[in-house]
Amino acid sequence: MEPRVGNKYRLGRKLGSGSFGEIYLGTNVQTNEEVAIKLENVKTKHPQLLYESKLYRVLQGGTGISNVKWFGVEGDYNVLVMDVLGPSLEDLFSFCNRKLSLKTVLMLADQMINRVEFIHSKSFLHRDIKPDNFLMGLGKRANQVYMIDFGLAKKYRDTSTHQHIPYRENKNLTGTARYASVSTHLGIEQSRRDDMESLGYVLMYFLRGSLPWQGLKAGTKKQKYEKISERKIATSIEALCRGYPSEFQSFFHYCRSLRFEDSPDYQYLKRLFRDLFIREGFQFDYVFDWTILKYQQSQMTSVPPRAMPLLQDKARGWLQLHVIIDCQPPKREEEVDGQMILHDVRFHLQE
Repeated sequence: MEPRVGNKYRLGRKLGSGSFGEIYLGTNVQTNEEVAIKLENVKTKHPQLLYESKLYRVLQGGTGISNVKWFGVEGDYNVLVMDVLGPSLEDLFSFCNRKLSLKTVLMLADQMINRVEFIHSKSFLHRDIKPDNFLMGLGKRANQVYMIDFGLAKKYRDTSTHQHIPYRENKNLTGTARYASVSTHLGIEQSRRDDMESLGYVLMYFLRGSLPWQGLKAGTKKQKYEKISERKIATSIEALCRGYPSEFQSFFHYCRSLRFEDSPDYQYLKRLFRDLFIREGFQFDYVFDWTILKYQQSQMTSVPPRAMPLLQDKARGWLQLHVIIDCQPPKREEEVDGQMILHDVRFHLQE
């Protein structure tokens, strides 16, 4: 008999795995809808799936948050059934030869800041901001950035009184060392500023292709964390962002200027990048680097070789037209069911 979970989900092929367990593609046997099924052994040392399912319930309805369809226990496994999503930004970064254009990074940054702001508005920190934890949607939502993996998320304030958690030191590193803030390396309790600094490292990783503290060799994990910390602290913001627009330096200087309990000015950070976007003369058309690559690849088999140079010249223009025809300019992010999904998108369309 085929494996089932929650009586109505058929388990399919494995999509991936991590410290939490494994993710499978599944199918709702009643509707034939595809879903993602996350499995975690109930005997695992640090179970997090129940906690994560509760977090998803708190965040339900937010733009770029996957819908939870079912949570329960099946045999030896905790099971979380969710919407299936597209590739991660890490996957797409690799697909694009491990470098993204300024235009693509700025289009992503706008949505990524929105996602982090939304989670913070619900009184939680993510604490593991990295490219693997941002996924693109599918179908109509293929241009929408989703945020996943809330197993390390932590409440930073009381939901009703907004009383902030106390400042503490000597904390172990939680999250991924490559993208951890300097304060996190120094053992300081994480707060909103640290999620934002981590996001800055992700953006620079996309632009540069790598970060200066990657590939360091060490005997133990602890020693490796220490080496990453030393290199990160020794790398000035100016050196990290050299050769890229000054707005990225401004982003880091701002994040590092925040005090422990401060609320980041998300609008200021989005405005930094939006103004740069307009100044560069870019169009917010959702033509990402991978959009062009995928389109070109799809044409390789169907276009005569002599037509390829013309196709490559025109690919960007065709895709822009295709995307614009397919969508109506939205008023707000939450109202949109098509492809354009950002707040105040009008400033892009006027260009």
